[in-house]
Amino acid sequence: MKEKELSIIVTSYRKPELLELCLNSIFANLKNDLDYEVIVADSETREETRDLMREKFPEITFISNEKNVGFGVLANQGMRKARGSYYFIINHDIIIKDDAIQSLLSYLRNERNVGLVGPKLVNFDGSIQPSAFRFYKLRTIVFRRTFLQKFAFAKRHLDWFLMKDEIAKKKILEVDWVMGSAMMVSREAVEKVGGFDEHFFLYFEDVDWCWRFWQAGYKVIYNQNVTVAHYHGKASGNKSVLEAVLLNKFARIHIKSALYFFWKHWGEERPH
Repeated sequence: MKEKELSIIVTSYRKPELLELCLNSIFANLKNDLDYEVIVADSETREETRDLMREKFPEITFISNEKNVGFGVLANQGMRKARGSYYFIINHDIIIKDDAIQSLLSYLRNERNVGLVGPKLVNFDGSIQPSAFRFYKLRTIVFRRTFLQKFAFAKRHLDWFLMKDEIAKKKILEVDWVMGSAMMVSREAVEKVGGFDEHFFLYFEDVDWCWRFWQAGYKVIYNQNVTVAHYHGKASGNKSVLEAVLLNKFARIHIKSALYFFWKHWGEERPH
């Protein structure tokens, strides 16, 4: 099959109304001269989603899963189908603004040592979402999930984790990792790094992927000159460890993924 310049891979889960908004924003903001394809990989597919894709977006490659297979599996399914030289992987709750896709693509084309770039994410009211970070330390989890977050020493560490010092200074900067809600990568880099680790069902798969990009010699970039909107539900929230274990399924998954990440990379030198 003929190769494309860009494959836009949308990961989706049980929100056809948001998926439709996302896809409409892609087509409304892409120039006709860009040779691209769109792939939707969907978890626990509902009949409403099948109807949406069949009736309104028949030209899109649609991957359906009966069960909830997790973000990493969906992204990998999309990349295996993709024909592009570059992949733009986004969640179904992303709304494309203006020339965001072309700007990221242009940047990645011109920066050969960059393997992965993420845009600035904003809420629908225009406020900025934290989406670029330094790599976790064990105490990062503790400070975020316990009463210790109220103390000055913990606040200083969490500001460090959120890169507040650097993000305020530069529009484009090297970061440890960017949120997986929207990231553009080159196929060449993915062929060297590999896809997402599917042992992560949800959370930390983006941290792990960026870690591996740095290990492979590629830079990870946060580009604040490019903005997309993100309807971010924060399912795991800021629950305490006790609340997470007892009450919040997504927070439990977050903690489990964190433990796997630290176990996987234990003893490795931080790559950036």
